[in-house]
Amino acid sequence: MPTSLIPAPRGVVAGAGETRLTEASGLYAGAGTEGVGRWLGGVLRAATGLPWREAREPAQAGDGVRLSLAADLGPEAYRLVSGPAGVLVEGGDAAGVLHGAQTLRQLLGADAFRRAPVRRGRVWTVPHMTVEDAPRFRWRGLMLDVARHFMPKEGVLRYLDLMSAHKLNVLHLHLTDDQGWRVEIKRYPRLTEAGSWRARTKIGHRASPLWDDRPHGGFYTQDDLREIVAYAAERHICVVPEIDVPGHSQAAIAAYPELGNSDVVDTAALTVWDTWGINPNVLAPTEDTLRFYEGVLEELLDLFPADAGPFSPFVHIGGDECVKDQWRKSRTAREQIAKLGLADEDALQSWFIGHFDRWLADRGRRLIGWDEILQGGLAPGAAVSSWRGYAGGITAARAGHDVVMCPEQQVYLDHRQDAGPDEPVPIGYVRTLEDVYRFEPVPAELTPEERQRVLGTQANVWTEVVEDQGRVDYQTFPRLAALAEVAWSELPAPADRDFAGFERRMTEHYRRLDALGVAYRPPGGPRPWQRRPGVLGRPVDGPPPAL
Repeated sequence: MPTSLIPAPRGVVAGAGETRLTEASGLYAGAGTEGVGRWLGGVLRAATGLPWREAREPAQAGDGVRLSLAADLGPEAYRLVSGPAGVLVEGGDAAGVLHGAQTLRQLLGADAFRRAPVRRGRVWTVPHMTVEDAPRFRWRGLMLDVARHFMPKEGVLRYLDLMSAHKLNVLHLHLTDDQGWRVEIKRYPRLTEAGSWRARTKIGHRASPLWDDRPHGGFYTQDDLREIVAYAAERHICVVPEIDVPGHSQAAIAAYPELGNSDVVDTAALTVWDTWGINPNVLAPTEDTLRFYEGVLEELLDLFPADAGPFSPFVHIGGDECVKDQWRKSRTAREQIAKLGLADEDALQSWFIGHFDRWLADRGRRLIGWDEILQGGLAPGAAVSSWRGYAGGITAARAGHDVVMCPEQQVYLDHRQDAGPDEPVPIGYVRTLEDVYRFEPVPAELTPEERQRVLGTQANVWTEVVEDQGRVDYQTFPRLAALAEVAWSELPAPADRDFAGFERRMTEHYRRLDALGVAYRPPGGPRPWQRRPGVLGRPVDGPPPAL
């Protein structure tokens, strides 16, 4: 049924009848759509068992599927027409054709998301209709924290498929933190030899008495990351890597102690952090540290080329939660402040971030960071991930910077989904499926010109207490489906949104998620094996503040 489409399209005109797909149905991919044709042919052959012969001319597709570009459509927009002549999917570009192909997949039913046919003799049909669609936001993202708990490469590839199925187009990959370094840097091998694993892991919130005494770790080789980027590009998804500086850096300091404030603490005694929270061990603000991270970024830029999509020039440098206590005690830091003529340690962090802002710009790249990087000012091309609320994004937009809205009070998916006692390791505010569906990324106080600075939105999945793929699925779904609709569809004001209608469409969408093997949170609450009884969390009572 067209009413079950997620995210909701801009317009649907229903027709009479249906197109039946048979052994004779072909697949034609016009100029510029060949990659989409290969992808669609692969998933349809697997799910339906039909041959889906490749047609060399549109007419040879018969009553099958034809893919083509259309000059009257904008970027990522598509038009799907199903009628007596078969199914035509047109897009303003190849990305639009892919989005239309994902809509076709939904129209075929949940079994079209399986990897092999499950019913012999199944008749595959598409209802006659016309779907006209285009995205509201350019940046429709998901951040995966693979630093706290490592997600193997196959898991990342799987999430790229899930993102594509929901018309999301940016994967923000959080590759480094205090608890692990996840990217191979060949000139600095100890980053992965020592920095990619920890001896044990805190179970639950940092106040929990429980520990997992198994070593935890892993990293992506450079070829792994090239594969991830290429796999994403085939699905018209940009991968934005994050290397966190100058805070959240204990894993790097454990590998190379000279990166830390060795005149204040014994950095040689530091190991990869095994617990959670805001870490006091930050990078030393020295020229040597800058040169080290320039070396890291030089290799990173080769792995994440700037021509892989509209947002591929971006590199995320973190910049959040940098505790200044060690800098205040460090003679080296004080001398650097005096040498540079800076006011204080906050200005020192601005100097640190500003260096990489210019360094990336000189190489045709764009810096993006958490909203703390606004302190001290940014170069014109830098962008901001507004996570502490809306305020950072408002400030950035008014200063002429592009913004990705991802306030923790609204779209941090590690936050609990219900106030009930069965919710596993309850963290933060209650953010239900409806709460996410009513999230509005654009603050009302922005002017029309300032609103153009909001590139879009993303959901963030932090993994301190999310230890494996099943837990990532549980925290992410079904709420990511709601975020996808917020990011894609032209919805009314939050209070006026038809959440009951969205829930009805989710009834069919749960069947799609089942077919894809997603361990989502059921509407009625966690299944017994999804609970974590006895593991301490950090729930926050009451509604989240409007910041």
